Amino acid sequence: MFVEVRWHGRGGQGVVTASELLAGAALAEGKYLQAFPEFGPERMGAPIRAFTRISDEPIEIHSHVYTPDVVVVLDPTLLGNPMITEGLSDEGKLIVNYPGTADEVRKTTKFMGRIYVVDATKIAVETIGRPIANTCCVGALVKVTGLVTMDQVEAQIRKMLQTKIGEKATEANIQASKRAYKEVAS
Repeated sequence: MFVEVRWHGRGGQGVVTASELLAGAALAEGKYLQAFPEFGPERMGAPIRAFTRISDEPIEIHSHVYTPDVVVVLDPTLLGNPMITEGLSDEGKLIVNYPGTADEVRKTTKFMGRIYVVDATKIAVETIGRPIANTCCVGALVKVTGLVTMDQVEAQIRKMLQTKIGEKATEANIQASKRAYKEVAS
């Protein structure tokens, strides 16, 4: 197995954290990985990308992800940007934080492969109390791809977030991730 994931969002939405959560879960399962961000102007709200590579074998590629297998979009306002689906083949998967349908996303992006939607912002607000959809999008990605287990995602959320945001907020993020896992749809 060799899978490349490209994450799209805006500064402050936890795009880099989402990439690192997935990578940490993969590492805990004995897989090889790379996770790295790409920043434009470093300011809150600026579009950013992050990348995650996961493999059963050592990874010898050291470049950006040009032909991702999966693209995850945390901010639906970015859907009109053609860079979102750049390099994503019709065999790829597009996972979008979006309150509508996959057909609506298809009309905007013109992507003809598999599209999955989850209203991650709504889940985050209802579960965490803030519109930060990153852990929700990780849960959706795990459901769609099976790259890692939800048990490892839960453990990684605890490991990465508990000292930063406290136990209560960490548990809320775990619940949000699990809820998105259940609610993602194509």
